[in-house]
Amino acid sequence: MDVQHVGGARLRQVRDLPCPPGLPLLGNFLHLRPDRLHTTLEEWAQKLGSPYRYRLGTLPVTVWTQAELFQTVMRERPHLYRRFSPIESVMAELGGNGVFSAEGAAWEPQRRLVMQALSIPNIKAFYPALAAITERFRLRLQRAASQGRTLQMTEELKRYTVDVTSALAFGEDPNTLEQECGVIQEHLALILPAVMSRVSALFPYWRYVRLPRDRKLDLAMLAVHRYIHDMIGRAREHMRQAPGDEPRNLLEAMLVASAAPDSSVTDEQIVANVLTLLVAGEDTTANTICWALLYVAADPALQQRLCDHSREVLGTSRVCPDYGALKHLDLCEAVCNEANRLRPVAAIQTFEPLEDVCLGDVAVPAGMRMFFLTRPAMLAPANFAHPETFDPDRWMHHHDASRGTHEPRAFLAFGGGPRVCPGRHLANVEMRLILSMLAANFEVSIAADPATIREVSAFTMVPSAMPVNLKMRA
Repeated sequence: MDVQHVGGARLRQVRDLPCPPGLPLLGNFLHLRPDRLHTTLEEWAQKLGSPYRYRLGTLPVTVWTQAELFQTVMRERPHLYRRFSPIESVMAELGGNGVFSAEGAAWEPQRRLVMQALSIPNIKAFYPALAAITERFRLRLQRAASQGRTLQMTEELKRYTVDVTSALAFGEDPNTLEQECGVIQEHLALILPAVMSRVSALFPYWRYVRLPRDRKLDLAMLAVHRYIHDMIGRAREHMRQAPGDEPRNLLEAMLVASAAPDSSVTDEQIVANVLTLLVAGEDTTANTICWALLYVAADPALQQRLCDHSREVLGTSRVCPDYGALKHLDLCEAVCNEANRLRPVAAIQTFEPLEDVCLGDVAVPAGMRMFFLTRPAMLAPANFAHPETFDPDRWMHHHDASRGTHEPRAFLAFGGGPRVCPGRHLANVEMRLILSMLAANFEVSIAADPATIREVSAFTMVPSAMPVNLKMRA
């Protein structure tokens, strides 16, 4: 066994790590269904420990579960680690290499613009529009409840988040909540599953042969890019008619930045970031709330408590009346945090070191694919007391030592370090708004056996379905 010694410490090589049995040439490729990737990797972690490796063909991939090592990697981005490189190439092919997937010098100016657009002062100023969209959503749900219709809540929530993200970041409200078909969300829904499939592929076949699913994606991307270019055109026209005005949203800020002398912001980057925010804003928050509803519907006492808690804050309003009142809806955010701990939407985080590094007791060469699983650390008794139990109160009373261990640094939902999720504050605002609106106005039940609702890897970790019945509260 070839073992290095650095500072007296004994380091293992990647080839020394345990590996599940595989086949010649193919390695573990046939074991890795893209839609079950996170559960397969978690099962191997339970058997092999962490870190371990598997083989994608002849290519080794390392898999890690330690929260402290994840935090180390996140702190040392972007100078020492980057995101898994196939993500950047696949997103670039789709015209979406924005702030999420961009690396190197292209990332920092994009990050500044997006962070400004999603800052707390901007979201606070946007709150009246956000509340109006939430009320529109409530009316849509009320109509379904009065008609006794079952809703696929994942799709309903994605309409809501697309409307919110578009209105906040681009100054346009597509109002998908009042349309039944032909909405941009139908095209956006194809993107992340396609990214998941392509970054997991052994060979980039789509660059040579277009299968039916690739042709379907091509048509969807044409529609999405047409939508984005039309939106950019309208923004530019408004800016021509009102020269000298301050930018009203992220899109106008990016257009102003691109027009500045010696600007590094290109039209391609503007399009990519519009696409990135539409996709990211649509998917992650919607699925987190869906997983939360699965637990709320299964616990009548918790559902009643949420109702009482929300009505106390909302008063006679159907929707949280102002931004300041949101801070009193701690139980709503606690429920979503606990759902995200047990059902993390970002179940896998992927990295590559830019140079040879030592992580833990392992020597990791530059370019090595590193997959970090976020759920094992959040289910570890060393980090959270009674980790298998759905207990929102752990987030309400985490300073109470008598409740047992509560390690917030092991909660990996939004990443960390310089590239922590820029939309985390908006996501928390949406979670408080939606869950309080639902709890105050409706009784929620799942219109299926919860045991049949599967976790699906589709770049994010999503429910296979979330059919919901709503009943109006008195």
